[in-house]
Amino acid sequence: MNGEKLKILISLLYYFPHRTGLTIHVQRVAEELVRRGHEVTVLTARYSNELPRDDKLTHQGVRIVRLWAPIHMSRGMIMPAYPWAAYKLMREHDVVNIHTPMLETALTALIALIARRKVVIVHHGDLILPKGLVNRFIQGTMFLMYRVAATLSPKLIGYSQDYADNSYYLRPFSDKVSVNFPPIQMPTPNPEAVRRNRAEWSKDGGPIIGYLGRFVEEKRPDLLIKALEVINQTYSNARVVFMGQTKVPYEDTWEKQQPLVEQYKDQLIFLGVKTDEQEIADFLGSLDVFALTSDTECFALVQVEAMLCGAPVVMTDTPGGRVPVTETGMGKLAKVGDYRSIGQALVDVLNEPEKYRKPRRFIEDVFSFKETVDRYESYFRAYAHKRAAK
Repeated sequence: MNGEKLKILISLLYYFPHRTGLTIHVQRVAEELVRRGHEVTVLTARYSNELPRDDKLTHQGVRIVRLWAPIHMSRGMIMPAYPWAAYKLMREHDVVNIHTPMLETALTALIALIARRKVVIVHHGDLILPKGLVNRFIQGTMFLMYRVAATLSPKLIGYSQDYADNSYYLRPFSDKVSVNFPPIQMPTPNPEAVRRNRAEWSKDGGPIIGYLGRFVEEKRPDLLIKALEVINQTYSNARVVFMGQTKVPYEDTWEKQQPLVEQYKDQLIFLGVKTDEQEIADFLGSLDVFALTSDTECFALVQVEAMLCGAPVVMTDTPGGRVPVTETGMGKLAKVGDYRSIGQALVDVLNEPEKYRKPRRFIEDVFSFKETVDRYESYFRAYAHKRAAK
């Protein structure tokens, strides 16, 4: 199949217009593969009734097949038509690409076995849910499903060797694992928009600390807010600007943290969800430092996006999550779960900003979008179904 155009089926639960690091990752790869001449179909859930059901829908050349998903379980959904739809589509495509964690992982691998198609798995992070008996059951069941698929799949892809070495999902299958940085693209910030943002968010000229992501337990945004206790000793006029979803349906972190939000309300700004990439770039370009305070993180594309926009990063020292900082030197690591360590790291970066800034070209070279998609293309080609000669 060397040189031939591929027909690639991608299966995952959420896709465009849903916006998380995972969906952005898949969307960027899928659309670039289409630009290279391949046919790409995404099989996904109709997670909202507002989304169209037409399986002939395309976006940027990528065909999107959305299935009815009447049953929701935490972040997961059940799609009754999935087995038949997956089998039919697999027979029309050369290779199958699934993204874990995903409830249908084992089922997809078994259907692919029947359809005689190879499955390439991209792992986006071990499933770690909030405490609770139901969540423990879901987490254990999901891992068992993954093990079935990983056993049947010839190739697993992780974001970094650091994460692969520490992942309870990937470590048992290390002989099948290859690593590939996520596909990262970000517009250049608009200087005028940056000036407007800074004037609005910090009228007294204080430093601006940014956070981009969902307000959920695993991301620990509460630690960033608590870090103001330390930051205020040096920068009492600091502001923390949050971009992203606050009220999340499957957990109540936002509601539980309201006393903390109220305590520091004069220093907190919440922008909500933004989907326009230029607006996001302008937000990141307006920051003095970007913070991500997660308890666990596979990689976090947003770190590199912030770096591309000129913002140094403070990240907790988590396997995988620390890779952008250690690879570039554009930021500092803080202790996991320790708001005092996070606060001190932020003060250190604010005290010496030029020490932690790197040219955009340097970041683009370290995390090359082209090289990432080249590797995906090579993996899909290596395991593609061999078509009969015409």
